[in-house]
Amino acid sequence: MSGTAPTVAPVLPIRGQLRPLGLDEIRITGGFWAERQSVNALATLEHIEYWLEREGWIRNFDLAVQGDLARDRRGREFSDSEIYKFLEAMAWEIGRTDDPELESRFRAVVRRVAAAQEPDGYLNTKFGRRGQAPRWSDLEWGHEIYCIGHLLQAAVARARTRPGADDGLVEVARRAADNICETFGPDGIDGLCGHAEIEPALVEFARVTGDDRYLAQAALFVDRRGHGRLSDVEFGREYFQDETPVREATVLRGHAVRANYLAAGVVDVAVELKDASLLESVRNQWKNAVARRTYVTGGQGSRHQDEAFGGDFVLPPDRAYSETCAGIGSVMLAWRLLLADGDPRYADLIERTLFNVVATSPSADGRSFFYTNTLHRRELGTVPDADRPSLRAAASLRAPWFEVSCCPTNVARTLASLAAYVATSDDEGLQLHQYLPGTVEHRLADGRALCVTVATEYPHDGEIRVRIDSDDERPWALSLRVPGWAAQGATLTVDGDTRPVGPGVVTERRTWRRGDEVVLSLPMAPRFSYPDARIDAVRGCVAVERGPLVFALESVDVPGVETVDELCVDTSQPPRLFDGRVTVRCRRGRPHDHDWPYRTDSADSAPVAGEQLDQVPLVAYHAWANRGPSTMRVWLPTTN
Repeated sequence: MSGTAPTVAPVLPIRGQLRPLGLDEIRITGGFWAERQSVNALATLEHIEYWLEREGWIRNFDLAVQGDLARDRRGREFSDSEIYKFLEAMAWEIGRTDDPELESRFRAVVRRVAAAQEPDGYLNTKFGRRGQAPRWSDLEWGHEIYCIGHLLQAAVARARTRPGADDGLVEVARRAADNICETFGPDGIDGLCGHAEIEPALVEFARVTGDDRYLAQAALFVDRRGHGRLSDVEFGREYFQDETPVREATVLRGHAVRANYLAAGVVDVAVELKDASLLESVRNQWKNAVARRTYVTGGQGSRHQDEAFGGDFVLPPDRAYSETCAGIGSVMLAWRLLLADGDPRYADLIERTLFNVVATSPSADGRSFFYTNTLHRRELGTVPDADRPSLRAAASLRAPWFEVSCCPTNVARTLASLAAYVATSDDEGLQLHQYLPGTVEHRLADGRALCVTVATEYPHDGEIRVRIDSDDERPWALSLRVPGWAAQGATLTVDGDTRPVGPGVVTERRTWRRGDEVVLSLPMAPRFSYPDARIDAVRGCVAVERGPLVFALESVDVPGVETVDELCVDTSQPPRLFDGRVTVRCRRGRPHDHDWPYRTDSADSAPVAGEQLDQVPLVAYHAWANRGPSTMRVWLPTTN
């Protein structure tokens, strides 16, 4: 139970409405996320390490020591960052499980990384050595600063899970951070990185070390962004978020991962410096991006050419890029805003994105991944070659590895640290934002110990039972989030008294006794969701949701149907549960064939109605494509 020791979590702001609880205070003991954490620990981390070694990305650090980088280096310019994200994932997992074998592997990788660091702290395997391009010669695309950002985040994870560890990672990161400050400080290069990431990393490293130089450098990078310091590229400076100053921007735009990482760092800077106008700018950007540029799954980024946000309401399902890393960046941003403001809408988006993007990327066995997350697969996918990396956007099914393999390592570090995104505290008590079986043990600022146990089968069942496992003579507040999708039918039961509750936060403040129980019941009937009429690509379609889960129609569930595009949904009958599965009524339609695909008679252009199919089963979107090649769609055309 935490006392004066630092909380073990990725984000620890010094101020804000809510304070995060960490891996030392929250234990996930079963259910949906415990299963995924187990697969992550037992399969995914080993799988990542195998590919990092096989592709030579870790060996690059050995080559740096040997002097053979210019000739033998392998991987893209940002491959160093995958080793750092892998280290971060291992650090959080060690903090979660205290696995001695993983500790040994962690130290072995750190030794290889540390050996490659130059005397002045510079650390990169792509630039700066004989036969390579000079340091900092390609700020637009080189990712040098970006890589250091992920190194710092790995060091933060290590410092918080194993304070004072003698492996040297924190010292390596400190020297690298000092090099960044000296090179890009007020008297140094007036530049910034084409891929935001260093900003939140520097702020968190400042929080770990207590050195405000790193915070000042993060603020300087934020101030520089948006003034055209980076060269123009074919996608425009918007790609780098370098066309509009941060304070003047009104929506998240450009490359979706960069946009979310930058905004996360801006929140960190604003909170630390008490900059209310800067924080308000990010709030507005987030609000507009969620209202106009986010998929029903929580995914972000609708353009393949530049992995970017499209314009407002440009959300085509079949061309959804919805990169897994963008979803993780969205969670990072929303969590920081939640800590700053306490608004449950941020937790709503975190929930949606975790269940329908982050959980969708890895396969059931944790050894293959989606890089992009389409909402409509028109043709049967092809099984990727298990023995070679896939092109990131070309893999039609989950692939074991990619030439750009940012997503597997990002998923791994997120799942390993997931408990840190579940609950918070303030001076009044505890707040539960995400629901899963587990325990929370926390000391308030005044030293009082609070303990609760959560029992639930969420997201498959809507009953969340919270039992108080501590006694206190003074009252404290327990707050529970009622998701935005639970607009009707949610109830809260305390001491046998049941009352309806609506979306938002419901709080019970009282003198709790050991054994007291609060039950939040959320309506779990499947429901149709209808798109904003301005989303042209899905006009006339519906999606099906149940609780926080988005569902999809997959061809393997409809015998005799090769493509789900043959089916239309009859919305006169609501979706329902049948034999434990969400089902809908469909009608199979056979299109007319014409020499010209446009008609003057709307009746002549309509499909010929075929057989009615009752109780067509749907699959949770996160579970699609686990049964071989299939066609799939989330947005279903209607018969109306």
